[in-house]
Amino acid sequence: MTSKVAYRFYPSLLNTYSRFLQGKISEQAMLDRINRVPIPQTEAQFKGVSFEDAVLKKIGEEQFDPQIIATVRQKLPSPIIKTQAYCQYQVGDVMIYGFVDVLGRKEAVDIKTTSHYETQRFLQDHQNFYLPALYGCGVRQMRYLITDFVGVYEEIYPASTDFEGQLEELYSFKMFLEEHREEITDAKIFAKKK
Repeated sequence: MTSKVAYRFYPSLLNTYSRFLQGKISEQAMLDRINRVPIPQTEAQFKGVSFEDAVLKKIGEEQFDPQIIATVRQKLPSPIIKTQAYCQYQVGDVMIYGFVDVLGRKEAVDIKTTSHYETQRFLQDHQNFYLPALYGCGVRQMRYLITDFVGVYEEIYPASTDFEGQLEELYSFKMFLEEHREEITDAKIFAKKK
């Protein structure tokens, strides 16, 4: 029997909470993110979105090294079943939902940009929850295609990936939300509308 959904999280919010736990952002910044307080898009975020558009939609390709674009495209699954595929996965009373960039027959692929790449950067990423979300569709691995605009890197995580770290943060985040419930204005996170 499936539990009733009490919380709705998207992976980037959980990743932000992870950064909060590491002391990289303030409690107020975390609350602002939970409450979806508008913040200006950074240049790096804009460049990342533009790169994804260049690779998948062929929009703005001239802004990027053609070899980097070609390398990323070559590494995409064939055939591509869908881009921006919605998925959701329930863990206890938490629904994790979001969009994966590319859905192939046996893998989900997310395109990432960074100014500095480190190996296994996405091992503890909460987008890995897309693996169990898409398992019923035949997806058996999550692959990240990452560029620092100099090279292209891959990280592949199989369906058997250990989610212990992500699950600990998910449960911790639920406690954080309950401790700050009065400060949270976006009621959607509590799986109900105000």
